[in-house]
Amino acid sequence: MKQSNALKIDTVTRDGIELITIEGFLDAHTAPILEKHIETLVNSNRIRIIIDFSALEYISSAGLGVFMSHIEEIRNKGGDIKMIKMTDKVYSVFDLLGFPMLFNLEKNEEEAIFKFNNNIIGGSD
Repeated sequence: MKQSNALKIDTVTRDGIELITIEGFLDAHTAPILEKHIETLVNSNRIRIIIDFSALEYISSAGLGVFMSHIEEIRNKGGDIKMIKMTDKVYSVFDLLGFPMLFNLEKNEEEAIFKFNNNIIGGSD
């Protein structure tokens, strides 16, 4: 578990899928930490990524930018970022900026894995 300021990042690999749990606050101060973490995964060609938001208390536009900065490269390599267990508070920020049109937002890990296994890429249905 990495920890800096008010952000914790935990990553587990299951069947070639990276499950990243983020906890705390994802803002201008902590976004570079997650940015570097995702870059390391992408540079290792670990491009099937699920982000678990269940423990994220706050996200700012800088936090959202982390996902936008990587999604095109990840999809061009044949991967995707799928997002699960988003709280209403965090979802409202994503929704306000139209992110549900760009990313798969799923209820749980099982649904996200199903979409990976069936090559379903892109925004939510």
